[in-house]
Amino acid sequence: MEGNAVTRTSRWWTTVAAWLVAAVAVLAPTGSAQAAEGTEPPKMEDGFGLTQAGPAVGTARDFYLTVTTPQVAGEQHIKIILPDGYYDDPDRRYPVLYFLHGSPDDPIRQTYPALSMSNQMITVIPDGGARSWYANWLDQNTVLGAQNWENFHLKQVIPFIDANLRTIATRKSRAIAGISMGGFGAFHYAQARPDLFSQTASLSGDIDLSANSMDLRFAVVASVTDALGAMCASSSGYCDPNESAYKPGVDSDALFGSPYPVFNVDWRWNEVDPSQHVDRFAGTGVSIYTGDGGGSPANMEFWVAGASKNVKARMDALGMPYHYVDYGDGAGWGTQCDGGHSPGCWEQDLRDLIPRLERAFAS
Repeated sequence: MEGNAVTRTSRWWTTVAAWLVAAVAVLAPTGSAQAAEGTEPPKMEDGFGLTQAGPAVGTARDFYLTVTTPQVAGEQHIKIILPDGYYDDPDRRYPVLYFLHGSPDDPIRQTYPALSMSNQMITVIPDGGARSWYANWLDQNTVLGAQNWENFHLKQVIPFIDANLRTIATRKSRAIAGISMGGFGAFHYAQARPDLFSQTASLSGDIDLSANSMDLRFAVVASVTDALGAMCASSSGYCDPNESAYKPGVDSDALFGSPYPVFNVDWRWNEVDPSQHVDRFAGTGVSIYTGDGGGSPANMEFWVAGASKNVKARMDALGMPYHYVDYGDGAGWGTQCDGGHSPGCWEQDLRDLIPRLERAFAS
């Protein structure tokens, strides 16, 4: 009897041990498995109107998705950079920086080293197309198809990221920043949805589209209409006028209606113009970076410098706080900044901005 009891007890413990091993394998967080592998991006589940067109591409920390949505025609990329150590602690959650690229560009080409320097936050770079201007277009019936970019970013990408990654899904733990066209988008989104973002930053942004800055307004129109490739002279990404970045051109009214400041027909432009609504930044941390373009009107930075100064002046008039950097010709602003509308300057902008965002998130 004793021998049989010992045998039964041994078998029982063997069964329990096997069950525990199986349970651990089933219950182990996905992140732990990925930490061991160290190469595969995390699995993301479709939702909020986004459908993935294939598996993620890249490494476990730096990868991009290709998605489709009824809100915007075609396939769109979403690049994600996870902080080092993301997989080490499956209970830790992170704030998020949403970074908006310029025109014409793509999330995949946003390879600024500074974007990978933070171990304190997740960085998400959603597609903004060549000329979305981060807006829901007035005319949804052009040859371009659906162009509801604001809906795509604010109503789909953000909840999709919160559902799939370990984010801190609160206003205080979200920031939005952008370059050139993306600078406009960052300020526009922060003003339109102050409930979503606690920090916003413009890096050489088109942040004054008022009648006082008609050159910038018509640069936007040029990108929409493909005005003989004129936008390539002021682009913030790779641009060849012989390629199709701004093709096909559509009507100048397609984006925000008539751009001409006559009898208030341009009221939609004024409604989305960040420079005219700085009061909406109340309670939001604002950062503005600009060079001087060498003082030459032929350099896009010359015009965005004027826009930045106009926004600064309006915030001064209201006694609002902000962080403002005018690096002029770029001397002393990193080692690759020439003061123009150029990646060398934006890299240094990000090296100044990202630690400041980390401190704001941690405060």
